[in-house]
Amino acid sequence: MSWTYQADEYVTHVPACGTPGTGAGGCLTMGHMPIPGTPSRAELVDHLVRTRIAGDVATPRENNLSHYRRLANGDRHYWLGLELGDRWSDEQDVLAVMAERVGVNDDPEYRYGQDTIDPELTVAALERLAGRLRKAAEGQQRVLFATGHPGGLLDVHRATADALRGAGCEIVVIPEGLQTDEGYVMQFADVAVLEHGASLWHTHSPEPMKAILKGLEREGRPLPDLVVADHGWAGYAGQHGVDSVGYADSNDPALFLGESEGTLQVTVPLDDHVVSPRHYDPMTAYLLAEAGLA
Repeated sequence: MSWTYQADEYVTHVPACGTPGTGAGGCLTMGHMPIPGTPSRAELVDHLVRTRIAGDVATPRENNLSHYRRLANGDRHYWLGLELGDRWSDEQDVLAVMAERVGVNDDPEYRYGQDTIDPELTVAALERLAGRLRKAAEGQQRVLFATGHPGGLLDVHRATADALRGAGCEIVVIPEGLQTDEGYVMQFADVAVLEHGASLWHTHSPEPMKAILKGLEREGRPLPDLVVADHGWAGYAGQHGVDSVGYADSNDPALFLGESEGTLQVTVPLDDHVVSPRHYDPMTAYLLAEAGLA
């Protein structure tokens, strides 16, 4: 399988088996850098570091610590839809979890400069996520996809939704006419997003997911068996009792705390908006192969 960019849209191509120049999994294209088939674990780790999805990421240490502090001080914007109470009121406890689950520097005296995401932790989390996707496919479950980072993660979610649909899952269609104070809750390429001013909007808010789940309940429709999302979309779903998995950056600690408490099933650490969304393609290919969905 390969992803290429044509005429302002992303198009998925699946070459026939035995096409010259492709392996069993086709040929994955990332910009001008072809990666035959699905990357091995070692190849993916190297790719994550080279593209700064993990390793030395763009988010600076001071930004990470500022967000950890604000979460600990009770700023609900940083809770991403979770109800943390007073359990994480010590900033050092938050840092300890982020060091363990993300790979940021664990030294509380290190205040400025480069921070990191451990690529081995990213791949390990992708493998846990693959296990949950495999369970969804085996049970032909109802799955809802959503993103607050459409500029980076939209196609990761779209490709995953397409693979699960091919395995017999129902991809949940959200109710029409939903909106929040920030904009309209829409569905684009099977992925729920926030639309504002005719543009797809970056948001950490849990309100769009709240609108979706409340809308499903009003219509008498069952809630999803699984939500695959990020930011407040994933946090609110998990807090609402829906199985939830998500992606999160090193400056968004809430979902990692939620995973540590069992509110979220998996949180994958990564930089959620690198230079090109095509950089995530090898990661997506690895995820789907590990889930048996390639």
